Amino acid sequence: MPPKDDPETAKLKQELQALIEQCKGKQKSVADTTLEAATSSVEDIPRIKASTRRMLKGHINKVTSCHYSGDSRHLVSGSLDGKLIVWDTWTGNKIQVIPLRSAWVMCSVFAPSGNYVACGGMDNMCTVYDVNNRDSSGAAKITRELAGYEGFLSTCRFLEDGKIVTGSGDMMITVWDLEAGKKLDQTPAHVGDVCSMSLKVEQNIIVTGSVDRCIKLWDVRTLKCTQTFFGHEADVNSVCFHPSGTAFVSASEDKTARLFDIRSDQQVCVYRPPTANSSLTCCSVSQSGRILLAGSDDSTVHLWDLLKGEHNGNLQGHENRITGLSVADSGLGIATSSWDNAVRVWG
Repeated sequence: MPPKDDPETAKLKQELQALIEQCKGKQKSVADTTLEAATSSVEDIPRIKASTRRMLKGHINKVTSCHYSGDSRHLVSGSLDGKLIVWDTWTGNKIQVIPLRSAWVMCSVFAPSGNYVACGGMDNMCTVYDVNNRDSSGAAKITRELAGYEGFLSTCRFLEDGKIVTGSGDMMITVWDLEAGKKLDQTPAHVGDVCSMSLKVEQNIIVTGSVDRCIKLWDVRTLKCTQTFFGHEADVNSVCFHPSGTAFVSASEDKTARLFDIRSDQQVCVYRPPTANSSLTCCSVSQSGRILLAGSDDSTVHLWDLLKGEHNGNLQGHENRITGLSVADSGLGIATSSWDNAVRVWG
């Protein structure tokens, strides 16, 4: 890689930035209103008072991720203790403890059906487990080990029980056929590590965020990029679709969360936490579509009124960086994971 002060590199960066600013200018020229103006007649929401309903203790090292099953009851969490734990969030009980071959897990997800969980990390592999079948040791049986990555596995999501899409540190997104154990499609997605992704399966779209500060929208059927969104000034750590499917939110190291509208092809609101030193690590949206949630390295989850752009409070209780955030499909539960070795369920 050329040194940072290389004249040619510096010139190319300037040209790229000029093109980005030109695109932003054209977007602003066709923006006939602002979110603030469009929602001026909408009533304010009351201050949200959520508390910890369940403290899920069982991990003995940093918990790096958590994700709800489609039944809004079961949850999977991954930790640097080398374990996945499947929880019953209604009772707080452990359903399964799955030992991993590599402790350096970065993501863990449930299939919507609840039949499978998948994880990956610094082992450069995506491993899929069948939670309904056990191996000789009594742990969930491995159904697939998807190898071939040239970088760590940062994110993955099930399209269905037999199909999964992954994002990785080699800047690629990949769609796998789990029954055959082979790649259905793969494409260079970004010019930096892919950090996060979110799916709208019924609309056949994926949104991805990257350390290249860009967010991209993809057609999952062709794995072609249909839109690129700019605005963040640092790594995009997390992206999440709005329940409407016409917008998405993002969270970044630049200490902001943002709302992007797909139809108008641009950013429509910026959300900043009251604590100016708080980088945002993960984000989600309530099932009502009105509340934006963003986990932070200040150990809290920040809440905003998505329409008004107003900070609405915090979920406080964790004692270290928030690493994962998942909202149950029912809308009645919020789960968070943290470096404090704990998972909390809020309500």
